[in-house]
Amino acid sequence: MATNSLTLDTTPPSAVWDVLADGWLYPLWVVGASRMREVDDHWPEVGARLHHSVGTWPLLVDDVTEVTDVVPGLSLTLHAKARPTGVAAVTIRLEPVASGTRILIEEDALSGPARLVPKPLRDVPLHWRNTEALRRLAYVAERRAR
Repeated sequence: MATNSLTLDTTPPSAVWDVLADGWLYPLWVVGASRMREVDDHWPEVGARLHHSVGTWPLLVDDVTEVTDVVPGLSLTLHAKARPTGVAAVTIRLEPVASGTRILIEEDALSGPARLVPKPLRDVPLHWRNTEALRRLAYVAERRAR
């Protein structure tokens, strides 16, 4: 899995978790997600789904992301569909550090055509994408925490 991390010096894990736990905010921090269509009422419990679209209007594809594991306030594991490339496994972990949070995100192709790409080649765009996703997540969490 490609792994990225970012440390927020003054934003506690609870503020970051609040963003992750609000499924309607998903397109604000996930690179490629462009809009939300629906969020299951029990998000972010195991089995809950986000119904989102990826792409740029008018070329949008409707997809879903499902929670496969959760430790409230600490970690969230997702299976994110991204047609036509397949399904990705994504794990986000929050670690308290001093008065802030270290956010780790791990992602890799789970199935579909993207899985046919050699791992070292898959990791490069995932690293770039998740660097930006962490920046966006940090911006949203820091502003909401103020």
